[in-house]
Amino acid sequence: MKRIVLFLATNLAVMLVLSVATSLLGVNRYLTANGLNIGMLFAFAAVIGFGGAFISLLMSKTMAKWSTGARVIASPSSSTEMWLVDTVAKLAKRANLPMPEVAIYDGEPNAFATGATKNSSLVAVSTGLLQGMTRDEAEAVLAHEVAHIANGDMVTLTLIQGVVNTFVVFLSRIVGYVVDGFLRRGDSENTGPGIGYMVTSMICEVVFGLLASIIVAWFSRQREFRADAGAAGLMGSPVPMQNALRRLGNLHTEPLPQNMAASGIAGGGSWMALFSTHPPLEQRIAALGSR
Repeated sequence: MKRIVLFLATNLAVMLVLSVATSLLGVNRYLTANGLNIGMLFAFAAVIGFGGAFISLLMSKTMAKWSTGARVIASPSSSTEMWLVDTVAKLAKRANLPMPEVAIYDGEPNAFATGATKNSSLVAVSTGLLQGMTRDEAEAVLAHEVAHIANGDMVTLTLIQGVVNTFVVFLSRIVGYVVDGFLRRGDSENTGPGIGYMVTSMICEVVFGLLASIIVAWFSRQREFRADAGAAGLMGSPVPMQNALRRLGNLHTEPLPQNMAASGIAGGGSWMALFSTHPPLEQRIAALGSR
């Protein structure tokens, strides 16, 4: 539950900050001064929605390093670090990608890939995963993360988040305008939006944002299947990826920080499956078996 709440909070945070800032600057009053301007409202919603999503994308690598304590391997200091860098380099070459930054962090088994572009990407793996898996299994996990980069998943998910954010902001203000009009019916002295508009819009933004996260989570689950298939292609066989997923099922994993929840190799089912960013491991293994 905590993982889900933190993940959803991250999706909403930047957008809410931008919404509050524009409200304080008087943008909402401009949109509603002479009745609700639908065209201007939609343009405003798109700026807030996509602006929040792309700001989060641009910050993703820095935030990932900070939140996990990941240390970029500039110069390998052990045989494990040497193997890790060499393996990522080999997989990136197979995928026709520039060499990503490679990082390692202390923690339970997990790994993730992030970055704003394919030319500025990061692959990070936990010490727990390296210690708990065979080299073939760990290589399959790295191939999965490299496949995420090759598929452009970070940008795709950002675009999807931007679209749903846009509709969240747009519909929230529509509802806010209707509620404010109802509360102020008969009041002919004030022409701008009232407190009812502000409060209702903010509440709806949170509620609609939670519902929109179901859509984002669904796309996130689909990209996991694609990254698994991409890993099988890079490895030349689905077997290493299947073995890695089975191993994950037997290992204790911990959730990544909120901003990285959708990027890790480990994750999956819970009683709130609609909000899960990863499919159940059994479904991922079965999907690889059908290749």
